[in-house]
Amino acid sequence: MLPRLAAALAVALLLTAPLFAREGHAQPASDHAMTPGTARAAAVSDAFELVVVAGSGTLSLYIDDFATNAPVQGAAVTVETPSGSLEAAPDGMHYRLDAPFLSKPGRHDLIVTVSAGTALDIIPLTLVTSQQLSTEPVETAGIRDLSKWLTWAGILLAGVGIGRATAWRSRRATPAIALALLLLGSWPDDAHAHEGHDHGDDKKPALSASGDRAQRLADGTLYVPKPVQRIFGVRTALTASGAFKHSVELPGRIIPDPNASGFVQASVGGRLSAPTGGFPRLGTPVRKGDVLAFVSPPIQQIDVSDMRQRQGELDQQIAIVETRLARYTRLATTGTVSRQLVEEAQIELQGLKDRRTALDKSRAQPEALMAPVDGIVADGTPVAGQITQPNAVVFHIVDPARLWVEALSFAAIAPAAATATTANGRTLGLSFRGSGFADRNQSIPVQFAIEGDTAGLRAGQFVTVLVATDGKREGMAVPRSAVVRNANGQDFVFEHTAPERFAARAVRIESLDGERVLIVAGIDPGKRVVTRGAELLDHVR
Repeated sequence: MLPRLAAALAVALLLTAPLFAREGHAQPASDHAMTPGTARAAAVSDAFELVVVAGSGTLSLYIDDFATNAPVQGAAVTVETPSGSLEAAPDGMHYRLDAPFLSKPGRHDLIVTVSAGTALDIIPLTLVTSQQLSTEPVETAGIRDLSKWLTWAGILLAGVGIGRATAWRSRRATPAIALALLLLGSWPDDAHAHEGHDHGDDKKPALSASGDRAQRLADGTLYVPKPVQRIFGVRTALTASGAFKHSVELPGRIIPDPNASGFVQASVGGRLSAPTGGFPRLGTPVRKGDVLAFVSPPIQQIDVSDMRQRQGELDQQIAIVETRLARYTRLATTGTVSRQLVEEAQIELQGLKDRRTALDKSRAQPEALMAPVDGIVADGTPVAGQITQPNAVVFHIVDPARLWVEALSFAAIAPAAATATTANGRTLGLSFRGSGFADRNQSIPVQFAIEGDTAGLRAGQFVTVLVATDGKREGMAVPRSAVVRNANGQDFVFEHTAPERFAARAVRIESLDGERVLIVAGIDPGKRVVTRGAELLDHVR
C-alpha cells in the first residue's frame, strides 16, 4: 500500500511542480518592462546630437553640438509628437516639454526641429515605452505560499514512502524511486532558473545600461548618460590629418636673468647685524643700493694691541706736527719762515688725522651689505649675531619679471621657436638667447628668455622645453588633455562613438608643442576624440 501511495504522490508532485516553480516568474516583456522614466532614444545629424529621455509625463531633450559635444543653449526646439506639435522650453542645460502621450505604452514617432543660430536641422527618432505591471494581489501571493508548503510536504511524504517501499519490496518501489528522482533532480533547478527570469527577453540581449549612471560595459566601452557628460564637462573635436613641424623635447629649469639678479656677499668674515627695521623678509621688494645687513669684522686680541700701538704713534705724530705748525705760523708773520713750510705742515697734519680717523672706523664701523639690483629677496636666512664667512651669499636678489629657461640638449640647436610646459600644464613662450659651446655632463646648455607673464613662476622650477625643428611629421594634432596614460604606460584616447557611448583607442603620440601632441597611429581622421574630461572618463567603472 505504501509503495503505491509514494508513487502517486511523486506523480502528483511531478505534474504540479511546474506550476509551483513559477513563483516570482516575470511576465512577458510586453507586460513587464522598463518604466517610462528609463526609456531613451538617440539620434545624430550633421550639426547636432540628440538624446531624448522619457520621464513621468515629460520629455527631456539633451541637444549637443555634434563636433564639440558642447550643450546647445538658446535654441528653438519644436517636437512633432502623437499629441501634436509641442515647443520645448529650456530647463538648465537641457530642454523639457509635457508629453501626455507617454501614458500609453508603445512606439512613439517624434520629429525634432532644432534651430540654433545659423544651424537648422530636422531629426526624426522613435521612442519605445512600456508600462510596468503592478504588484500581485495579496490573495495570489497567499495561494502561492500555501502551494509551496504543500509541495515540500508532498516531497517529504514521498521520501518516506520511497524509503519504506524500498525496505519492504524493492521491485515494486522502482517506479516510485524513478519518479521521485526525476522530480527532485529537475524541479529545484527549474524553479531557480525561473525565479526572476523574464521569458520575454530570452531572445533579446540583456540591458547593459540604463538610467543616469555611468558604467563600463562588458565589451570595454563606456556608457555615459548625457547628464553625467554635463557634469564631467566632456568636450570633443574631430581629428584631422596634417603635416606639422617635428619638435624636440628637452629637460630644463627656470633660472634668473643674469642681468636682473645678483648675490649679496660679505667681502670679509664677520658678525651679522640687522639694519634699521630688521633684515628684509623673503619676497620683500628691494631697490639697488638698499642696505640689507651689516657685517662687523671680528678683531683678535693681538690686532687690538697693534691697533692701539698704531693709534699711539699717530697721536704722537699729530702732536709733533701741530707744535711745528704753530711755530711756523708765528714765524711766518715776521717773515722768518716761508709760507710754503706752513702749508706743508698743514697738509701733513691733515693726513695724520685722516689716518687716525680711519683707524678708529676700522674698529667700530661694520661693512654695509647692499642690494646690487632691483628685485625681490629670493633667498637668504640671516640671523643677528651669525658669523658669516668671506664671499658667503647672504641674500639672493631676483627680478621676478625677468626669468630665463636653461635646457640641456644632446645636439646643437639653431635659434628656433620654442615653448616650455610646467608640471601643472602651463605653457610658456620662449625666445632663444644662446647655446653653450662647452660640454656639461655630455650635454649642451641652451638658454631662452621667458616671454609674457611670469607670475607664479620661480627660479629652479623644472619645465619641459619643446623646440621646433625643420623636419615635418604627418599625424593628427590633439590637445594634451585628450591623451590618458594607463598603469602600464600605454597612451590612449576616448572616441565618442555614439551620443552616450565612448570607446578607448590605444594610440602612439609624439610631442608637438606646449599644448598639443601628434597622434601618428591608432585612430583614423574624422573621428570624434574627447579633448576635455578624458581623465574623468578613465575612472568610470
